[in-house]
Amino acid sequence: MNNIFRKTGQWFTEVGQVWAQELRLSFHDIGIMLFFFALPLFYPVTYTLIYNPEVPTDIPVAVVDNCRSAKSRELARMIDATSSVEVIGYASSMTEARQWMAEKACYGILEIPHDYSKRIGRGEQTVVPFYSDMSLLLRYRSFAGALTDVQLATGAQIRSELISSAGLVASGMSGTPVDNQAFFLGDTEQGFASFVIPGIVILILQQSLVLGVTMLAGTAADRRRRNRGIDPLEVKSSVSASLIGKALCYIAIYIPMSIYVLHFIPMMFSLPHIGDALDYFTFILPMIIASVFFGITVSAIVKEREMSLMVVVFTSVIFLFLSGLTWPRYAMSETWQWIGNLIPAVWGVEGFIRINSTGASLAQNSTPYIALWILSAIYFVTAWIVVAMQRRSSHRQVLSKTTA
Repeated sequence: MNNIFRKTGQWFTEVGQVWAQELRLSFHDIGIMLFFFALPLFYPVTYTLIYNPEVPTDIPVAVVDNCRSAKSRELARMIDATSSVEVIGYASSMTEARQWMAEKACYGILEIPHDYSKRIGRGEQTVVPFYSDMSLLLRYRSFAGALTDVQLATGAQIRSELISSAGLVASGMSGTPVDNQAFFLGDTEQGFASFVIPGIVILILQQSLVLGVTMLAGTAADRRRRNRGIDPLEVKSSVSASLIGKALCYIAIYIPMSIYVLHFIPMMFSLPHIGDALDYFTFILPMIIASVFFGITVSAIVKEREMSLMVVVFTSVIFLFLSGLTWPRYAMSETWQWIGNLIPAVWGVEGFIRINSTGASLAQNSTPYIALWILSAIYFVTAWIVVAMQRRSSHRQVLSKTTA
């Protein structure tokens, strides 16, 4: 029994020594400091500032009025009155309007046909073509919303005039048959920053953590090469104590980073932020743990300090697509869905957005929450295998040098 207590005490001592040494190495390495602190501190601010204002407004549009009537001028004024569109002028022809678009003087062309007023006067349907520069989907979305609003308003006005001309003047018969009102959940402003930043900050947390962990591992590999397979700064401990000590060190660093990124960034920039803080901090803990062991697992292929940059930069875009921010996960093939299920940030993005943007509780996010704990266990095992293999390789290298 005493032997068990002695071994347990020794194990906890090793954990504390590894924790202290890893913390010391992190704070004495300017590169690690940049990735553990500067990146989470400044990247969310930079991204959010770039995406503000969230919705593009007053997008330049040229009008080609082939009708030149009061009705056509009224249509152009209604479109110009929307917050999304600004009519910069009337082009004499489509050729001139296309030249304006080629010069980036405008990003849309409204062509009013010559029989616009005549068709409306006869009660017929008319078609007004609109040409949009599709280089940015945000502009197209703003165009589509503005044109739809003008179309509904114009239709209601024409219908009201027809009813009045027939002598059926009644307040209940004017306007649209069905009144449409939109209430947006999660992203109330329908802005790009409100849509993408809550997911991006999760990816930033994972990637900065993995980058720092792999760089520390690459630096340790450099020390072993210089010292014939021995890392003079490594604490002699069991594999499990080494993993737990490192994990506790990184968790201690990323708890304040997570509070800043997940709580204060949305408050600073008025992003969606209606979830319970206890829920999303409880939720994010297994993602940090899984990311730590994921980084240690990935460090198996990091043989040099600089190689960590290549690994993380290469995977950042892939993880962004797998997270479902740019393309819904349900529309991906099963292969890519399974690959995404192995990435902690993919589950982190899904769960955090539900809690932060739509007010879901932790119980309602049981699937991603349990998945993150499962990934933590899986990557702990893979990290244990990687560290054990690295130690055996170093031991063989030392023996070979001694024998030689």
